[in-house]
Formats: sequence, structure tokens, C-alpha cells
Amino acid sequence: MRMAGRFSRRLRAFAQARGIPVIECKRGERKHEIAEEHLARHTGQPGLFLILIGKAQAPVWEATGQHHLEWKKPMPYVNHYSFHIWDPEWGHLTIKISGHPPFPAQVILNGQEDGACQALRKKIAFKQEGNCFTQVQDAAALAPVADSLSEERMIGRLSGVAERWIYTPCLGFALSREEQERSEFHYQYSVDQGEYSRNLLLQRGARMEQMFQAMVDRSRASLGIERLKTILGYKRRPTVHRKDSAARRWQVVVEKPTYDLTVFKVLGGRLTLKVYTKGERLLRLEALVPNREELHCG
Repeated sequence: MRMAGRFSRRLRAFAQARGIPVIECKRGERKHEIAEEHLARHTGQPGLFLILIGKAQAPVWEATGQHHLEWKKPMPYVNHYSFHIWDPEWGHLTIKISGHPPFPAQVILNGQEDGACQALRKKIAFKQEGNCFTQVQDAAALAPVADSLSEERMIGRLSGVAERWIYTPCLGFALSREEQERSEFHYQYSVDQGEYSRNLLLQRGARMEQMFQAMVDRSRASLGIERLKTILGYKRRPTVHRKDSAARRWQVVVEKPTYDLTVFKVLGGRLTLKVYTKGERLLRLEALVPNREELHCG
């Protein structure tokens, strides 16, 4: 508890001295909307520009009567600090870290932001809506930028951006540089959640809508649950889940959150495929893996 208190005091003193907003979020509050408001006013200078605080479960060590360190059970709700940072290479990124040892952290990046920064440096004109390009003046010039996200060297780039910010300032509120070196504290990175999207920019919006609705009608009829489980390899993977687990959900649904938007969604446990229109002429196909361990493929 002393370590968590020191984390909070140091963070607030640092933010106050530099005029960085620190906002405590209530349960159910949409943090990404708060971040978008502050991002719209950000000058583009590299560095930390917003800190959001919210409670979530996290592993916490406690000392027992025999001076043993054990995980506290059940896992308690503790403060998590979301550091919103503007990186010159990746644009907007978020590092979410628990204020309790062992300070588990998530680094949240968007390949769209990286692509936009590269396109600006290469002077490729574009317009974007949310996290996708809706208009591109020179698509052939932008293609190599998008392809670079799947190159092998991307592993080093991902590690590099995390190393650039995670120790200072984020972890620095809990452990100084000297304490980090003395304890040999170091993060190891792995991919916990992945999203992949492919955007099709058509010349005529009416033609796109016609094609998309036809695809929805045909696929919904042919994608039965048993066929879906076969396609996604569900029958060959371990399937022990709680009755209320999200991993048990298998369905094909069509949603209309607004009158002008149709979302075709395939749910295979925790794996999700979404197809929907975005903008007047853009069709987006999106695959989401919220938890890579659900794949059971190493």
C-alpha cells in the first residue's frame, strides 16, 4: 500500500508541475472519449499530455504472517493509470499501468496512427475518419507504408516505442531509475490483443452498399454454427469454459446501431469478425482477437 501511495503522490506532483490534466474516471465512463477531447486540443508536441485514473482488477502481492509473499485472493480492484502520450513516430499511444507491484502494464498502439505519421513525412495527402483512411490521393505510395506494419522489423519498432516511454515517465513514479537498475526490474513484452483490418475503397458508394448487402444476405444463410466452428478450428481446440464465459458465444448477427450503418458480425467465442461500411465509399473488414490465449496455438 505504501508503494501505491508513493506512486500516486509522485504522479500528481509531476502532473501539477507541468500542467498535465489528471482525471479520475467513474465506473462506466468512456475513457476513450475523454482522451479524444484532449487529443483534439493537443499541440502535437511529443510527450505525456493526459493521465486518466480508473479502478480495475490486478494481481497484488501481500506479505503473510510467515513473511511469505503470496498473491492476494480474490484479485482486488486497484487504481490503474492510463498515460496518454504523443509519440513522434506512432502518434497517440496509451500505456496503462497498475500502481501496485509488480506494476503490470499494457501498451496500446494503433497501426493507423503510425501509417498516418509516415504518410505525413512522405507528403502523401489523405483524409481519415476515426482510425482509417477514407480518401487517399496516391494509393500506390501509401501501400508500402501499410505493408511495413507486417514486416519482421516491426517487432523491434514495437519494442522500441514501449522502451521509449514505459520506464520514464510511467514506471518512474513507482521506481526511480536507480531503483530500477538496482532491482534489475525489466518488462517482457507479448501480444495480448490484436486487431487486423482491411479497407476497400470503392469508386461508387451505391455499388458498395449493393455489394455489401448481398454479401450479408448470402453469408448469413450459409454460415451455420457447426460450419463456423469447423472453419475456426474450434473442434480441435480445448473447449473447457464456464457456462457464462464469453468464449461460449458462437453466432452470426447483423446489427444496425444507426439507420445508415449495417454491421455484419461473426462471433466465434472470443474471436470476432466484423464487416461494415465507414464513410461514403469505404468497406472495412476487421478481425479481433481480444485474448490470444483463446487460440491455443502457442
